[in-house]
Amino acid sequence: MASTPSFDPFTQQFTLVDGSGVPFNVTIPEVDDFILYNLQICINYGAQLGACFVLLVLLLVLTKAEKRTSKIFILNCISLGINLIRNVLMCLYFTGPFSETYAFFADDFSRVPSSAFGISIAATVLSLLVLITIECSLLLQVHVVCKTLRKKYRQIILIASVNVALLTIGFRFALVVMNSEATMALQYTLPLDWIASAANITTTVSICWFCTAFVTKLAYALVQRHKLGLRSFGPMKIVFIMGCQTLIIPVIFSVLEYTSDIPEMDSNVITLVTIFLPLSSLWASATPEGRQTLTPAISAPKFLRSFRTSNATNWTDNQGLSSSTIQCDSSPISSPARERFAGIVEDFGAPTPADIEAAYARRINLAMARQGL
Repeated sequence: MASTPSFDPFTQQFTLVDGSGVPFNVTIPEVDDFILYNLQICINYGAQLGACFVLLVLLLVLTKAEKRTSKIFILNCISLGINLIRNVLMCLYFTGPFSETYAFFADDFSRVPSSAFGISIAATVLSLLVLITIECSLLLQVHVVCKTLRKKYRQIILIASVNVALLTIGFRFALVVMNSEATMALQYTLPLDWIASAANITTTVSICWFCTAFVTKLAYALVQRHKLGLRSFGPMKIVFIMGCQTLIIPVIFSVLEYTSDIPEMDSNVITLVTIFLPLSSLWASATPEGRQTLTPAISAPKFLRSFRTSNATNWTDNQGLSSSTIQCDSSPISSPARERFAGIVEDFGAPTPADIEAAYARRINLAMARQGL
């Protein structure tokens, strides 16, 4: 007697009938994959939605009144608001009529209302608008940090940045158009993979370009401050840290799009940049401004070590600063050095490293405040 093949109930199939009366088979693993796909995507967009909502509320509540009219603040709020709406629409799409079991497996979308088509297209268009606001914000910040460069180098960087931004927006615009046409025609077999991949790659390259230019300029400024003994943790280092974070983390998610089984990982790239940009402003504005002290282990620059503590103390008393911030050496100075700084000592007293750092920090903070950073 021949043995019957073993029956696996977890892989069995069942029969459905389409609208024209033609039967077709569907297996349980296919249904499981369909449900898991929609669940993973909704979790992904739901997490993005929650992060954008929380940060938008914090940005509106914690931003100082004088900075709420800056261009950076306006762009950050717009990008967070648009991205929040985009994530809501994406969740509605993957829980709406397009994601019904029979409609998906039978490829029958005859009962899908026009509002569902509008949600799908609107979500795609909003992704383009979010990208435009991000590119404008990155371009503006690169323009701010490059103001101290020579005109020739500044123009080269800005022209290259504009071209990179336009190329990125162009690929995203093409993806929006082709995706919207495929949605309206219900033709999901169109070759959209290449344009989606190109849009993801150009977006990642654009973020890397802007963040590299931004971080490189800040790193150079931090090195110069370090040489002067100005090593306290302030807004400039915070912006530098967030710039490095914006450079690295979105790239990781962009690569995961090609190496991970989790769908729509590249959608996190835009959301991460949208979140990191205002987060850096909030963190930097939360640090104390004005007086900044040097760490005890750091000695003053050589040209300041020669001043006596008494002169420095008198100067800080006249300026309303605490003498506890002084980290200068009290050794006597040589005659040439005394003559070189005689006018400064006579008029103002001896400046200390903390005074130099405070003045430098005020200049940096003023420039950042004008742009809303």
